[in-house]
Amino acid sequence: MKKKKVLITGSSRGIGRACALAFAKAGYHVFINCNNSVDQLKETEKEIISLGGSCTMLPGDVSDPDTARFMFRKIASFCGHDCEDISSGKTPPTCSGGLDVLINNAGLSHFGLLSDMSDEEWRNILETNLSSVFYCCREAIPYMVSQKKGKIINISSIWGISGASCEAAYSAAKSGVNGLTQALAKELAPSNVQVNAIACGVIDTEMNARLSGEDRRALADEIPAGRFGTSEEIARFALSLADAPGYLTGQIITMDGGYL
Repeated sequence: MKKKKVLITGSSRGIGRACALAFAKAGYHVFINCNNSVDQLKETEKEIISLGGSCTMLPGDVSDPDTARFMFRKIASFCGHDCEDISSGKTPPTCSGGLDVLINNAGLSHFGLLSDMSDEEWRNILETNLSSVFYCCREAIPYMVSQKKGKIINISSIWGISGASCEAAYSAAKSGVNGLTQALAKELAPSNVQVNAIACGVIDTEMNARLSGEDRRALADEIPAGRFGTSEEIARFALSLADAPGYLTGQIITMDGGYL
């Protein structure tokens, strides 16, 4: 029996790394990706192998469409497909290869007043958090449609629902991810491909490392659960979504300790 295959963008640390380990433990072949933290990605690879899992490193900037396209060609090659046949819909329906699950996790935050943001900072936040989702979905869709099955899981944020002061660009990008999730779910439902998003609350990752101890305590007090979430909790939920019933699609599911 062939292993199912998952691509997790931004999997060198935090939520992405936790997802990579969880899916590897569940028997998936994991394609792991990052842009800059290649040494940390290698550590993720080592840990997956130590667990008896299998993975392939695909470093690269998924906010660049050419890089995303190249990565998916490597995935297709790994799975024994001809890229042109897949994109033209010629893949035999009996073929069991291809990408089964896509987790769009690559992300970047920016804290500061909108009026102080440069054009480059604005573009960087939107391209990393939103455009990368578009590029990877666009490449993954032909594989999944040809198989008449697939799961796309977008790692979003509660700030895409409610907005966060001094995180306008990040909030806007995650709001875009939510809208893309819902629209794409409707497009792909006839092909039995499900698209959902996890709107994360405050998760204890490096993205929140800028917070002082006092700020962390104050923020935790605002969360009904009384604490930050963990990357492992998000990973376990992502794994459950990968095996969720096909009727579950187009949902923005908050995981925030009751914050919203």
